[in-house]
Amino acid sequence: MNYAQLFAEYEQKLVEKGEEAETLSFTFRGLKDLDFTGFLLLLRQEVSTSDQKLIDQIFQQLSQHRPAQYIVGKTDFHGLEFAVDERVLIPRPETEELVDLILQENSRAALRVLDIGTGSGAIAISLAKARPDWEILAVDISPEALELAQENAASNQVAVQFLQSDLFQAITGQFDLIVSNPPYISPADTDEVGINVLLSEPHLALFAEEDGLAIYRQIAEQAGQFLRENGKVYLEIGYKQGQALTDLLALHFPQKRVRVLKDQFGQDRKVVADENG
Repeated sequence: MNYAQLFAEYEQKLVEKGEEAETLSFTFRGLKDLDFTGFLLLLRQEVSTSDQKLIDQIFQQLSQHRPAQYIVGKTDFHGLEFAVDERVLIPRPETEELVDLILQENSRAALRVLDIGTGSGAIAISLAKARPDWEILAVDISPEALELAQENAASNQVAVQFLQSDLFQAITGQFDLIVSNPPYISPADTDEVGINVLLSEPHLALFAEEDGLAIYRQIAEQAGQFLRENGKVYLEIGYKQGQALTDLLALHFPQKRVRVLKDQFGQDRKVVADENG
């Protein structure tokens, strides 16, 4: 049997289990460090015994709804490579858009930035790579997540300070930018979450009470103490939360402009409180 035939057989089984067919080849290529051309050249060859075993192992994990990125142990984000496992959420393309927005709107050197709920460190490390003059503090409630984030900072050769903190609990000083992609899924919306996400990714980083608004409320209530006079707040949000977040930030930052921005799919995805109105 050649690789094309074997992949077709396993992919059909994956689809029957509710998974996407292409996750099999994605995971195989990641573990074998094969580019797409190399993979195409392989398809007509006879399957080796070792690869037969590997593909079966990948299939078993995918069929149990383990995300492909966790199996590979890494993912790409904003042109960088990040180690990921069950300690952290897998960074999403929507969050790359948040990083792009921050970089587009803040070009000057020597900003002080706070990243709340850093997880894998994706936001903080991407900002540090693009703006090495920025002083970036990244915090998370999870020591396990911070351990992985520190590894990612080292592998991407950036200087980011990491600190265990429940939101602002251990924070001192003031910042030009406060950035966060916090837990924002309401426990009532678990039916909107993919089964591989629900079973594998850390619920502490996914779900929040008060219809998903609990962490935002705490950030809005406390951020003013840590924000410089002309400072800005950048938040990633759930697609149904635009109006609620606008109202919340307007209440606590009446002197600032509040904007809701859409993602590439036309969904509300970012809210910003910035320049004085």
